[in-house]
Amino acid sequence: MRIGLDIASLTLKRQAQVIVLVTADSDFIPAMKFARREGAQLFLITLAHGIKEGMREHADLVIERYPF
Repeated sequence: MRIGLDIASLTLKRQAQVIVLVTADSDFIPAMKFARREGAQLFLITLAHGIKEGMREHADLVIERYPF
């Protein structure tokens, strides 16, 4: 939850324009939606873990394989 609040705070204050998340945890979907609504670009790196479709919908770029 703390990371989600940090994402919201950084994007709301316009301190970050790009957010890079390395996760497959769908609990981040609300923070991802918020960041994109605030105009930030969101890159999601899953490291080959399966993700819910909602995560894919709310990311500008999804990198699924490792190594890059």
